Order: sequence, then C-alpha cells, then structure tokens
Amino acid sequence: MLNVHYSRFGDLERADYLVTHPSVPLESYRDGFGNWCTRMVAPAGDFILSTDGIFRDTGLPDPTATEAAQHAVEDLPFETLVYLLGSRYCDTDLLSEEAWRLFENTPSGWARVQAICDFVHSSVSFDYMQASATRTASETLSGRQGVCRDFAHLAIAFCRCMNIPARYCTGYLSEFGQPKPYPPDDFAAWMEVFLGSRWWVFDPRNNSPRMGRILIARGRDAADVPLTQTFGASTLTQFNVWTWDVQDDAIDVPPDARN
Repeated sequence: MLNVHYSRFGDLERADYLVTHPSVPLESYRDGFGNWCTRMVAPAGDFILSTDGIFRDTGLPDPTATEAAQHAVEDLPFETLVYLLGSRYCDTDLLSEEAWRLFENTPSGWARVQAICDFVHSSVSFDYMQASATRTASETLSGRQGVCRDFAHLAIAFCRCMNIPARYCTGYLSEFGQPKPYPPDDFAAWMEVFLGSRWWVFDPRNNSPRMGRILIARGRDAADVPLTQTFGASTLTQFNVWTWDVQDDAIDVPPDARN
C-alpha cells in the first residue's frame, strides 16, 4: 500500500506510479476498506520499490469543529460500527475499565476525544528506537513509550471504549508550518473519529492541527494497512520518505533516496 488513497486522487498533479527494480508484473485491487493495493512476486536478491507524486494541497491545517457531538450508539450509521470493535492492536477488552475511569467525566463529543489525545500525548514518550511491530494499545499504556502508530492505537482504543467510532490512518505528513530544522521524513499514523455525522482527523502523536497530510490507507488498525506485507523471508535494508513543497523547497533528491 504505497499509493495515495482514492479520496486524494483528484489532488494528484503527477501520478504516484509504483515502480520496481528489477521490473516485475504488478496486479492491483481494492481491499475491503477501499484502499488501493498492489501485489507482485519479488525476485531473489535486492529489490527496490519506489513511488513519487506531486499533490495539490490547500495549505490549511486539519479542520476542527469543537461543537461536533458524539452519537448515541443506536444512532450510529451501520458502516461505523466496525470501528467500535476491538482489533489486533486496539485491545479494548483490556482498556475499557481504565478508559471509563479516565474519561467518563469529560464532556462528550469533540472535547472527550481531545481529552483522550491530550492524555496519550502527555503520557507516552515518542522514541524511534522503541518501535515494535507487536506492541498493542494496552502495552503502550503500560510501557509509556512508542512511535506514532502506538499513539494512534492507544487513542483509537480509548475512543472505542467510550463508544466513539475511531479508525487508523497511515500516510504522508509534511513538516510544513513547523519550525526548522525539520527532522527526517517518515510515514505517519493518525486516526479519524466519527462525530457530528462525519469523520474528523485527530493526531495524538503531534496533538495539533497539521498541514500537508496525505492519506494512503485506512483500516481498523495497522494490521489492516501495512505499507508492505511480505510472504517469505525478506530484510528491509533501506528506507527513505520525503515530503517537500515544490514552490518553496529546493528539491534535490539524493540518488539513494528513491530506494
């Protein structure tokens, strides 16, 4: 899953084609969540995947609506109910009691989701060196450390415990509007919650509206939207992500940045 989500397809100025080296046949399809996926058989030896596109963006931060209300469960649209359930990394069964202890007395709706994000943002320490492919939301709470996906999983699990549909998102997140020097770019994880009859972006890792957020995929949690899923032995030897402003940044892609 390395192509932009269909909801941003209309913003493409230059298509983000998936390219492989060596070249192999590609098959594409949409998964059960509507994400665009590509599958291939990788040959033995070094194998490079790359994609590069140009997107139009409003330049505005994530929208907010502090008046957005929480729906009673019986009033939720059917398609949102799956995002109330526990999932691989969002173990709501282990977190429900703590969620209600922490957030039962917060105002419902937007304020409650923001309280959840505030708690996760202040209680979990961000550390790239502590990344784990198997860490669940309850383990993030107990260990108090992780990366952006762990922040998202914990906040999603808390929202679901409080009867607020929440889904996991992965994509590009620029540093536009942030103070320089910028840290190295990476893929990012955030969440969307259903309030006031629509989905809204919340980002417990950064905990503030951001510019230049480009969605790749949505699902229940990271298990539904792996950027790469391999069947057989493989070793990631190099990984580069970049998000630049074509108008303001001097774009000089190093030769190895496309690997």
